[in-house]
Amino acid sequence: MAKRGEGADFVEALARGLDVIECLGSAARAMSLSEIATASDLARPTARRLLLTLAELGFVRVTGGSYDLTPKVLRLGMAYVGSTGLWDVARPHMEDLVRTTGESTSMTQLDGSDIVYVARVAVPKIIAIRVEIGTRFPAVVTSQGKVLLAALDADALDTTLRIPSRAPGVAVPSVDVDRVRGQLATIREQGWALADEELAPGVRSVAVPVRDASGRTVSAMNVTVNAAETSVETLTQVYLPALVRTAAEVSADWALLQGRPQSEVSAVR
Repeated sequence: MAKRGEGADFVEALARGLDVIECLGSAARAMSLSEIATASDLARPTARRLLLTLAELGFVRVTGGSYDLTPKVLRLGMAYVGSTGLWDVARPHMEDLVRTTGESTSMTQLDGSDIVYVARVAVPKIIAIRVEIGTRFPAVVTSQGKVLLAALDADALDTTLRIPSRAPGVAVPSVDVDRVRGQLATIREQGWALADEELAPGVRSVAVPVRDASGRTVSAMNVTVNAAETSVETLTQVYLPALVRTAAEVSADWALLQGRPQSEVSAVR
């Protein structure tokens, strides 16, 4: 559920509608009205009105007595991705990386204690997890999450690690804060992170930071492989150098985009 605001301008109806969207997204399946009302902690009549409103707007599909999300919901996430301009900058470089490695690559950003995928170029290989734009995983068990956590200062890291994960269907291990701090210190020093079958069996990945013009880490980029096909040595000695170059190219282009003068010119009438 959405965190409830206390300000006079807080719109409860909007928060409840977002609760319903998040509920359906987490379930990744069609749900009945009763299931949605229970999961969203809403009265059935309220849940029904929200669902019918979302259906009229095109975000929810009604089939018999079940409700599920439509592809239009992707616009909500892609509006954020598009507004940053990062995807337009990163895409050609990521496509080149995939041609070089023959493996999938993604970019994520931190949201609470989770990573959320904001860009991806995939290859048709079978791995144990499904990943798409908007997919959410606990940061501590992913290479990209470790890179993003390593960029936080001590206070921000402590706050972040206390936030419960909202990744659906993923068992989140108990966090040994001291061990995580030590691991992140190493990642910060070497500039990259490895996750070796921590998120799921058979999934192995390496990640590096993508930075803005000020040097601040704004995203993480990875290469993901099937552990049965690709060793840690190949991943870190062959694919990692290519990943580092790609992330540096994206960072450089992103910095140029940020520094580009922009102005608005009124249309000539």
